[in-house]
Amino acid sequence: MAEQMSHTERVPHRRRPAPRPPRSANDIYVNTKTDFRAQLARCRRLLVAEGQKELRVHGLGLAIGRAINLALQLQLSAPDALLISASTSTVELTDDLEPEGGEDAEPGTRNRNNSAIHIRVYRAQEE
Repeated sequence: MAEQMSHTERVPHRRRPAPRPPRSANDIYVNTKTDFRAQLARCRRLLVAEGQKELRVHGLGLAIGRAINLALQLQLSAPDALLISASTSTVELTDDLEPEGGEDAEPGTRNRNNSAIHIRVYRAQEE
């Protein structure tokens, strides 16, 4: 019978960074390592001090919940002035697999999909 790898066996791998489109001043990439209060303060500074009309908050994988929380906290601080609009996508990520079986083995790659969210936080039009 052919041997199958169980879910408990891990293949050694190194994750490549996620692809990012070109950044602009109003793009905020949320991750789980940066302090939430610092991310919130940066967004507020962009909206208030620098006068940005909109921000685009991006979250990938585990950072989706934090990106949603960040956008909602911004809206809560100015409920009549800020609106939010969200969209989701799937991002293809690539992992580099470590060779097994000595130096003669060739390293491989593995593609996987991860969920992403893109939230537009923008000023309500004053009429």
